[in-house]
Amino acid sequence: MTGSTPAPFTADDYRARMERATGAAADAGLAGLLVAPGPDMVWLTGYAPTAATERLTLLVLAPGQSPVLVVPALEAPDAEKAAGAPALTFRDWTDGKDPYALTAGLLGGSGRLGISDNAWAMHLLGLQQALPATSYASLTEALPMLRAVKDAAELELMAAAGAAADQAFEEIRKVPFAGRRESDIGRDLADLLLRFGHSQVDFTVVGSGPNSANPHHEVGDRVIRRGDMVVLDFGGLKDGYGSDTSRTVHVGEPTDEEREVHDLVRAAQEAGFRAVRPGAACQDVDRAARAVIDDAGYGRYFIHRTGHGIGVTTHEPPYMIEGEEQPLVPGMCFSVEPGVYLPGRFGVRIEDIVTVTEDGGRRLNNTTRDLVVVD
Repeated sequence: MTGSTPAPFTADDYRARMERATGAAADAGLAGLLVAPGPDMVWLTGYAPTAATERLTLLVLAPGQSPVLVVPALEAPDAEKAAGAPALTFRDWTDGKDPYALTAGLLGGSGRLGISDNAWAMHLLGLQQALPATSYASLTEALPMLRAVKDAAELELMAAAGAAADQAFEEIRKVPFAGRRESDIGRDLADLLLRFGHSQVDFTVVGSGPNSANPHHEVGDRVIRRGDMVVLDFGGLKDGYGSDTSRTVHVGEPTDEEREVHDLVRAAQEAGFRAVRPGAACQDVDRAARAVIDDAGYGRYFIHRTGHGIGVTTHEPPYMIEGEEQPLVPGMCFSVEPGVYLPGRFGVRIEDIVTVTEDGGRRLNNTTRDLVVVD
């Protein structure tokens, strides 16, 4: 059920990523990049410490020098097993030594540095004290497109994650909904994602009846009833890459109004998808989907952006939102997920992950976008 195991990324893959990141930093006027444990470090090196701690672990990328991983000595043996280790120089430190002084010696004494969004404040403050003439910018601010464009191997992993999420939906639509709690369906969805190869479940939104009008309701103890609209939004990581899909189902036969709103959201989602093409701005996808809902008189009930990027995390740049002029580039992956939410009554959302191709877009989710009736 989980499919074949994909070929692992190699040291050469990670070396190329670090070279690309270093070049992008130089182009952005940065003196270097400081990458803390988390998704950026995994993507750049293949190293995922079991937990971030008060002991400093930091990947240092700077123009004109080889990548260096500053790592506590007691964690160095694990770091040296990472797939990207052959592309790294290791500088370990022991308790009682100053890792910030060690890091400072790898960098010039001044300039603007990019640092991981999730770096601990205590580590940033330690670096500022050791390098008082430096300033800092988050990687999302300084290099928002660093991980946005996927290569062919990454796209295969994204497609496999999407297909696994689709399998989960095909199974969940068969189970009884009426008389069960939202939390019961949420557990079913989580189990299905794991059964179909996910290693991590990030979220299972199950919003029934009036809860479906809350876009990020997640799950609760409400008992689902016949006549409820139910928004299902679920995803996680499979082989290190993300899935995220939404479908809206109805328990028993829907009313004409419910069908009308669902058809409207489906048309908006289709319009957003058709706006995907190289060179279009991210905001063009939002505008295309939003125009359909605005024209039908429901614009005030579409209360979030149309989409977000996805890759080694389930939410990352780029964002499909008004004001985002970043051009779409082949290999980008992001959600297209318009919705209409009628407070206190019901809501509808339909979401696919889409990747930009050379001449348009390709959906990575392919379950029906029709209104599915469940029991």
